Amino acid sequence: MAARILQGIAVSAGVSVGKAFFLNRRRFDLIPRQTVAQDLAPFEEERLRLAFELTQADMAAARDKVPAELKEHAAIINTHLAICKDPKLLNKALKTVREMGITAEWALEKAVDEIGEAFSAIEDPYIRERYQDVQVVADRIQSRLMGQGKIGDIKAIRNRAVLLAHDLTPADTIGIEVSKIMSLATEMGGKTSHTGILARSLQIPALVGVTDLEEHVMDGQLVIIDGLKGRLIVDPDEEELAYYSDLKYQFEDYQASIIRDCSLPGETLDGYRVEVLANIELFEEVTAALDSGAEGVGLYRTEYSFLNRRELPSEEELFEEYSEMASIMHPRTVVFRTLDVGGDKILKDWNLPGEPNPALGLRAIRFCLKHRDLFIRQLRAILRASEFGNIAVMFPMISGLKEVREAKALWQRARQELRAEGRRIAQDIPLGIMVELPSAVMIAESLAREVDFFSIGTNDLIQYSLGIDRTNKHVSYLYQPLHPSVVRSIKQVVDAAHQVGIEVAVCGEVASDPYCVPILMGMQVDALSIAPQAIPGIKRVIRQTTMDECKGLLKHVLESDTVGAINRHVKDAIFKRSPEELTFYSSILDMDEG
Repeated sequence: MAARILQGIAVSAGVSVGKAFFLNRRRFDLIPRQTVAQDLAPFEEERLRLAFELTQADMAAARDKVPAELKEHAAIINTHLAICKDPKLLNKALKTVREMGITAEWALEKAVDEIGEAFSAIEDPYIRERYQDVQVVADRIQSRLMGQGKIGDIKAIRNRAVLLAHDLTPADTIGIEVSKIMSLATEMGGKTSHTGILARSLQIPALVGVTDLEEHVMDGQLVIIDGLKGRLIVDPDEEELAYYSDLKYQFEDYQASIIRDCSLPGETLDGYRVEVLANIELFEEVTAALDSGAEGVGLYRTEYSFLNRRELPSEEELFEEYSEMASIMHPRTVVFRTLDVGGDKILKDWNLPGEPNPALGLRAIRFCLKHRDLFIRQLRAILRASEFGNIAVMFPMISGLKEVREAKALWQRARQELRAEGRRIAQDIPLGIMVELPSAVMIAESLAREVDFFSIGTNDLIQYSLGIDRTNKHVSYLYQPLHPSVVRSIKQVVDAAHQVGIEVAVCGEVASDPYCVPILMGMQVDALSIAPQAIPGIKRVIRQTTMDECKGLLKHVLESDTVGAINRHVKDAIFKRSPEELTFYSSILDMDEG
């Protein structure tokens, strides 16, 4: 039989060859989609309540049994437990049973689909992918309803295997023997899913979002996980086996070499130093960041604390989270980005009015300035955490001076309140902004006089500058990080910051791409803030070049008028210095010019 290639999303780099073991095939095709007699509706409602209660008990027990090497993932189980305890899902299913007179299983399916429709309208991919958490919980409840008990049994793995699943949660991994798992692949999930976090912490290859995984792979089949190009190959032939076996050893040698040197600074051959920081959204990533050589946290996304909750987190809860993060990273600095959500996202559940175009609506700093009590609560928690480590704060999606000044005024108000209460807080806490809108680029010099640092959010800056949604398959080819307008915008911001005497960092995918980093260095950016797993490779790229080369490359790029010309020149120039990085990590420059 010819090999079958399934496409997915690579979330942890590497290559593995082994036999498949399915943990939890999603076998809900036989859900009883039937009506029930009116007098049986209370029985179906009671079945729902019991299934929710048993699932909660399962999750609580799983959380308490998390093995030491995966202890940090208990927080994710708590998130799923909170979803299960939230009465909204249960009440929605109970109401469906009563109104439609259908089975508990069918009512739960309809309730989850309704929630899915609400999530599908969300613009932000990170928030949109949190619907997967709801699905994970619903699957476990559905399994209880259908008499299947707990989903999967990871203890059944006897030999080293490629672990496959419909979806994979920390609760599913209780009892895991790390040495027996070669790699992971799931049918569900996106770039920010927990499977990727788990795989990166275990340092094994992983794919998510693999199309038709459950239909095309059987237990015991030989498979190849290509965590470099995002492919799963079923029943490979001898030629494919030989190629991937060789690629596997090459990658492992490369990975060992960059990890060995990851604690070295990001410094060019001629002595120019670039600080390399980590982007973090979950505590589970802290260990990976430190092990990868992160010199601090350049972007701590604080949104996660507000997700999948019925009620807002208290100041005390936020303070505990932020102080723990500051303490763990001390003496390294942690940059807290204030809440970047909006009425279209998780806060939709709090009866806020809908918006016709949420991507251009009340989000990020606009949302916080509208809901000042919530903003003050977060600012107070951050200020209190400053006693436990070195922190900085930045405000997202700034479009003009008025927003910066209003945010700073609320920061001072929170500081004064805490001082009046006798709280201990750090004297000097740097305040910065995210530069991710074209309007901010155009007035960068004025904005620089108001703050202590800039962080350029390239993902949003590119999308807003080019007018495209990179998650939209019809226009994603237009997402061009080295479009002349994008390069010139970034340079304009860097120059404005340095002219006023403040530092500037770059975060987003551009900062972790080997093709783009030398260009950023040519602009003399002060720091790069990237995903932890990208840090060792990017540090090596920095150490293999010189500033003269970077400045020369930047000059050629700025003189070019088309994306195609820039991409060709950059590929030719960078490949001479960093062939391994460009071989093992597919680049955003592989796209057509458009």
